[in-house]
Amino acid sequence: MVIRRRRTWMCALLAMAVGSGCAAGSGQAPVAAGATGNAGASGSAAPVHGREQGAPGSRGSSGAPEREDRKGEPAGEGGEAGSRKDEGGEGRERAGEPAAAAEAHAKRQKKAQAARAAAAKRWGLPQTPLPAPPPPAEKPRLTTRKGFEVDRHTGLPPVFTTVPTKQKVVFLTIDDGAEKDPELLRMMSELRIPYSAFLSDYVVRDDYGYFEKMRDRGVSLHNHTLTHPYLPALPYAKQQAEICGQQARMEQRFGKRPRLFRPPYGSYNRDTLRAAASCGVQAVPLWAAEAFPDHMEWREWDRDLHPGDIILTHFRGKGEWKGSMPDMIRQVMQVVTAKGYAVARLEDYV
Repeated sequence: MVIRRRRTWMCALLAMAVGSGCAAGSGQAPVAAGATGNAGASGSAAPVHGREQGAPGSRGSSGAPEREDRKGEPAGEGGEAGSRKDEGGEGRERAGEPAAAAEAHAKRQKKAQAARAAAAKRWGLPQTPLPAPPPPAEKPRLTTRKGFEVDRHTGLPPVFTTVPTKQKVVFLTIDDGAEKDPELLRMMSELRIPYSAFLSDYVVRDDYGYFEKMRDRGVSLHNHTLTHPYLPALPYAKQQAEICGQQARMEQRFGKRPRLFRPPYGSYNRDTLRAAASCGVQAVPLWAAEAFPDHMEWREWDRDLHPGDIILTHFRGKGEWKGSMPDMIRQVMQVVTAKGYAVARLEDYV
């Protein structure tokens, strides 16, 4: 009897450890080596490492672990395979994602606009700046404005004053970098007004840090030559030194070579565009209107804004203007907002 009980006990241990059984005297049917205790005629299953067979993460009859999806749910219960069998469970979630994203975007916009309204009051704007619409999924194709071409312009960067778009947006650009008003940085950040800066090294070199702060706040910095000369009066080599020299300087100081270039005074010839193209410039945005602290000047005959117009202003202060840079922003935003336009980010369209 002792021997029989010991034999039965040893067989049970072997069955649990390796899945094998004892043919004689055990009272159980033999189990093939390598199996995992599948249910016999009674439908019961032997425990495997302390877990019931078929529980998540256990092994099936093949010995391979059951697949779990990225959220830790077993296949067939929300995993990829299961989503095809449960009447599109995960598919329904994905179908709802655009609506949820749109709702989240609307909430963010509402919150941002409330903050902008409070900032507009602090900065003395008569109206809260309008929020820009989402940028286009694909940037518009740029072409040179009629009458702004140079001889044999094909293959050279396009020159334009307005970005082709039907959205009621305009773009604010600020040239040179002479005035470094910290209030401008704070005002534009609080109002969330995007703008682009076209810099000349001879007036920014005394305080690169000011423009680094600007860059760190999301402002794109572009090329306006090293010393702001009248380029058409210079031979090709000197034009190239002015433009490409500033490309290299901006990469060195601000970490990026600009894609955009604006010639000083808006003056250029074929050599200007050739030189710009030779060092990576892709487009030459000019302007359709110019902003000052006390008025606007217009290029177009109707003296009005149009979708996609580029607005020029300068880094200037009370020493040269009838007002400060915040005064200029108040003036330009009063005009832009009253006409139903939002200021958008130029680099999202160009």
